[in-house]
Amino acid sequence: MLNELKEQLGKLTRPGDRVVCAVSGGADSMALLWGLYLLREDLGFTLSAAHFNHRLRGVESDSDEHFVREFCDRFDIQLYVGSADVKPGKKGLEAAAREARYAFLNTLGGKIATAHTADDNAETVLMHLVRGTGLKGLGGIAPVNGALIRPMLNITRRQVEAFLDEYHIPHIEDSSNAGDAFLRNRIRHRIMPLLQAENPRLAENVSAMAQRLRKDEQALAEMADYEQLPAVAQLKQLAPAVRSRMLERFLKENGVREPEAQHIALAESLVFSSKPSAWAEFPGGVTVCRNYDRLEVLSKEAPLGTYTLPENGVLEIPGWRISVSPAQEIINTQDVFTVQPKGKTVVRCRCSGDAIKLPAGTKTVKKLFIDRKIPAHQRLQIPVISDDAGLLGVYGVGADQTRTASTLPAIQIRLQKSR
Repeated sequence: MLNELKEQLGKLTRPGDRVVCAVSGGADSMALLWGLYLLREDLGFTLSAAHFNHRLRGVESDSDEHFVREFCDRFDIQLYVGSADVKPGKKGLEAAAREARYAFLNTLGGKIATAHTADDNAETVLMHLVRGTGLKGLGGIAPVNGALIRPMLNITRRQVEAFLDEYHIPHIEDSSNAGDAFLRNRIRHRIMPLLQAENPRLAENVSAMAQRLRKDEQALAEMADYEQLPAVAQLKQLAPAVRSRMLERFLKENGVREPEAQHIALAESLVFSSKPSAWAEFPGGVTVCRNYDRLEVLSKEAPLGTYTLPENGVLEIPGWRISVSPAQEIINTQDVFTVQPKGKTVVRCRCSGDAIKLPAGTKTVKKLFIDRKIPAHQRLQIPVISDDAGLLGVYGVGADQTRTASTLPAIQIRLQKSR
């Protein structure tokens, strides 16, 4: 075991590194600590240890801490100890304990070495298979994850036990590992022995496969890298494996913390939708929409309200400044309307059935927005001016040809965006 550990540490550390070994007191972590202790001078790193007391097993947890303290004192290994009262979270007690432990380890600096073995890696792959996974899940445990290093992924539990026996290194047994409350324990106690009866090298083979698949995943992730998410037309042409990774990244960047397969499939449905303004809701209150040839995150703007225009003056409403004054000359543009209103004049959002006559003919406002490729989520913020007789004009489009003034007196309505 020592030669294999040395080979892996040579890839994961450099002379002068500070390595902190995470130690529970169990067989795997004690083997790693002793191996690091033996190799520290050859490889030129400084060694310390860290123990986290989860306080989940009362006196037994305190006894584990005492055991690790005594061992480190005996060999003059600097030890950091953390503790917390861990309570189950949304993902259960095991996940909460893991999060608390890593939160502590991440405060220590240096490279944090954990004692995950080939058996642990194989169990992790099987857990992912049971729950449903893709290539990333089949990659098992990462050899490196930020400051975390796992130099024992090529070493089996049998090798660990032989190593401890060879050097007469003591270890403790966690009583919770004997039960079947957790999925990992059930896989370890029931499934792994059955598979190892078929192939005694199962753990090594599965762990090696996982590490190969991690390289495949990395290659696909590099192919899916982008500065800006490609246009819909380009996304359609990509290989599905690359496209799905791009969409997963896009969702993460826009607030979907842990996109699952169903969320990526939903994003793909937007890409291939026949509706250029299709949209879908995702976890975290995120709404993604098609803006014709682009995927965008929908801003949650409320529809424009209905406001009465003054006969002469300025109306300030959210996002807009609208001025009304007697016309000195007849001007009609996309944002200036010279009209002779009938009755009360209001500004509002588009309503069903609104239509406007332009030089090219009469069109519904909805169809006009579609033709101009205005995203659906923006259409209800565009001001429409109407009176008792109907529609007078639409911002960005112009005045209705049947309602523009041909002679004075008339009023002039000017619309401006405001910040």
